[in-house]
Amino acid sequence: MNLRDTHVDAPFFGANSWTGIVEPVSGGNIPPHHACVKLSMTFKDGGAFDFASTYERIKETTAQALEIARENGRQGPDVSDITLEQLPAYEEVGTTISSAPPPPLQQPSPISPTVTQHAPQRDSGITMSSDDERHPKPPAAPVSDLHYPPPSDPPPGYEEVQQNSVADNLEQRLRNQT
Repeated sequence: MNLRDTHVDAPFFGANSWTGIVEPVSGGNIPPHHACVKLSMTFKDGGAFDFASTYERIKETTAQALEIARENGRQGPDVSDITLEQLPAYEEVGTTISSAPPPPLQQPSPISPTVTQHAPQRDSGITMSSDDERHPKPPAAPVSDLHYPPPSDPPPGYEEVQQNSVADNLEQRLRNQT
């Protein structure tokens, strides 16, 4: 994708907008005398942040598929290999195994009768359903009660991230010098 510098503008007053710079390519129907074109979409009814996060997720997935295709000697990715589904959420596994059912949770009482609880909403105004509302989970053990030895190895992908960071910094310096 030849979009760069994409971001959401969220002014105090007015609608949010998503903005990016389009770099023309041959055959892309943008006249060659334009070095770049500014693309801006205004979201009057919300949804700019949802759009931006979905766009970034798709962009990262596509870039990863392109990288894998190039490593395998192909010119471009096979579209059927690209999966846009999100991974399942992480669920913490308990440290002890117990056959007894967890104790029942007490329902919190409101501080004042005027306090109401609302379901979480996205910036688009769509109410999100939460599994926590339908299936409450027992409280997790405090972090101070858990004693884990520190890891001896770096996290997965650490070396690759470090190499990419160094490469990005070098590329940025070279761009600034020209």
